[in-house]
Amino acid sequence: MKLLDLYAKMKSDLNRIERRLEKTITSDHALLNETALHLLKAGGKRIRPVFVLLSGKFGNGQIEVLEKIAVTLELIHMASLVHDDVIDDAETRRGQLTVKAKWDNRIAMYTGDYIHGKALTVATDLEDPAIHRILSKAMVEMCIGEMEQIRDFFNTSQSVRNYLLRIRRKTALLIAISCQLGALGAESGHASAARLYRFGYNIGMVFQIRDDLLDICGTEKQIGKPPGSDIRQGNMTLPVLLALRDTSVREPLLHEIRMLHEAEGQGDTSQILKLIRSSKGIEQADHMATRYMEKAIHALAGLPDIPAKKSLSDLAYFVAKRNY
Repeated sequence: MKLLDLYAKMKSDLNRIERRLEKTITSDHALLNETALHLLKAGGKRIRPVFVLLSGKFGNGQIEVLEKIAVTLELIHMASLVHDDVIDDAETRRGQLTVKAKWDNRIAMYTGDYIHGKALTVATDLEDPAIHRILSKAMVEMCIGEMEQIRDFFNTSQSVRNYLLRIRRKTALLIAISCQLGALGAESGHASAARLYRFGYNIGMVFQIRDDLLDICGTEKQIGKPPGSDIRQGNMTLPVLLALRDTSVREPLLHEIRMLHEAEGQGDTSQILKLIRSSKGIEQADHMATRYMEKAIHALAGLPDIPAKKSLSDLAYFVAKRNY
């Protein structure tokens, strides 16, 4: 099944979630209303709500509860993007100006805080205390991941293990609990929720590695921002770390990264991108993503053979092969 076909089948529920997202962050304060709606109107894949809805199919699938879980998770994700753009000094996202670029850093930080607060407001309607424990723990871990990323800006000696732990916290965890909470909210049982968590975790790792590959190999039209944005702000992603292991490019790559660091990220990244693209790092990162993909599909094996299982598998293959 093509991704568009999957989204078309879920159109009614996704439209319901979209309306709830807009209603939740709409404010009587004119500026806050404009800034909070800015990212929402820029669109997005809404992949976390899709994972919530599909995982809920393994239980009672009640949209009333799943909607609240999906909206909460998507708002947490949106808030993190607004904050990320301040940290990364990013000018564009999804082909649009970021909140920090259109307004300023202070407005962006309070907008992100506001969206976070609204996420928690929606979550108060969820009665299961286990859901709240999972949500709060994930939010703490996401913050730790962000702090670790900042700590390791331009650190070319960091290990791949540190990178993997960081993206687990920053990206994979929220996708993992999207699947887990969808199952728990639909009362599918802890065994199914655990399998879906493992599936979501592994797909989340694929998602971030693929993002990092696109930042090196993609075009601005594909990814909605200039390629090399990560390395420009000092984020040493998996393709970079693996390229630094390649003796054929290591020394010139180290030199270029050092020059970029000294220029506070304002230098030209074209030579850095060229070196990484010519290294073994791209193929090795892609291979690592494939291994996580295989683990994700394996996690689905013990689940009932219902249409949602096939849809999750199709979505996993999209994430692994996406070029935007």
